[in-house]
Amino acid sequence: MSKPLLYIALALSLAGSANAAVRIKDLARFDGLREQPIIGYGLVVGLSGTGDSQRSVATLQSVSNMLREFGLTVPPYAVASRNVAAVIVTADLPAGVRAGDRFDVNVAAIGDARSLAGGTLLMTPLMSNNKVSYATAQGPLAVGGYKFEQRGTSAQKNFPTAGTIPEGALAQRSIEPEIAGNHGTLELLLDEPDYTTATRVANAINNYFNSSSATAVDSGRVRVKLATDDAPFAVTMMARIESIGVEPDIAARVVVNERTGTVVSGGDVYLSAVTVTHGNLRVSIKERFAISQPEGVFLDDSNGVRTVVVPEATVKVTDEEARAVRLADGSTIAELVDALRSIKASSRDVIAILQGIKRAGALHAELVIQ
Repeated sequence: MSKPLLYIALALSLAGSANAAVRIKDLARFDGLREQPIIGYGLVVGLSGTGDSQRSVATLQSVSNMLREFGLTVPPYAVASRNVAAVIVTADLPAGVRAGDRFDVNVAAIGDARSLAGGTLLMTPLMSNNKVSYATAQGPLAVGGYKFEQRGTSAQKNFPTAGTIPEGALAQRSIEPEIAGNHGTLELLLDEPDYTTATRVANAINNYFNSSSATAVDSGRVRVKLATDDAPFAVTMMARIESIGVEPDIAARVVVNERTGTVVSGGDVYLSAVTVTHGNLRVSIKERFAISQPEGVFLDDSNGVRTVVVPEATVKVTDEEARAVRLADGSTIAELVDALRSIKASSRDVIAILQGIKRAGALHAELVIQ
């Protein structure tokens, strides 16, 4: 079934003077300031019979091991409660985190638990890929869904087997950001590498400080020389650089999502003169089952006479008349989508048409299909 086509035009063109400048803080980050992914394995308890079953061997073993730490010896096969679920806990360790800081964690079931609603995560160490523990997580879960079952009938909303714990992680180590004192330089890393934007960032910094300290090294990196490698001076410079406004150069891009039928493009995407012809060949195959009943009320299977079900198939081919739209030179994606709507093109047809226009050289933008 084709989905209705939704077009969103974002006025991303920066050619006009009415466009406001964007802070460097929103375009780039300083090298050395990055988040660190961490992960851990833990147990969620307090579930109302919606936890892992006896089939989840890892959960049974984990409960047995946990009880052993409290001086209780319970073999795994003796654990029969469904109030516990094995989970994976993930989080992003903030840049420059200090011991004692708190941050959010995500929790997801890995067994056959039906729901984590009402559960509490037990103390779980969180490690990075170097096996070093940076934080511990614990606390009640916030689950944005539910699932109820009764006699084979169930009702579910969203995903009750995953949730979050706001500020559920406690940092155990401090992470020193490696930014200040690095040979007296700072490096900015652009979120969207672009030579024009990198050059504009460097020029904006030089104009702001009336110097030539900033240089665009490549499409995604801008290096700023500092007068000194003193840490407080570097922090002050970073704060001032972040607030400088720059007009980024946005690449012409069209993004199409086949699942939702959404087309998103910048306001600076234009087409050359093009003609689009669209036609559909529809093949419909219908099958129904007819019952062949021999005459007579009393039938004897020994005579080879019996009632049979005979399938009957009908094939219908409809070749719709091709429809064409013509677009003048300089037309926009919005005009193209309106024209495609007029010929009742589905979202799947739009993707094929955009690909054809791109191959024909009439679409002057990057085409991204999701």
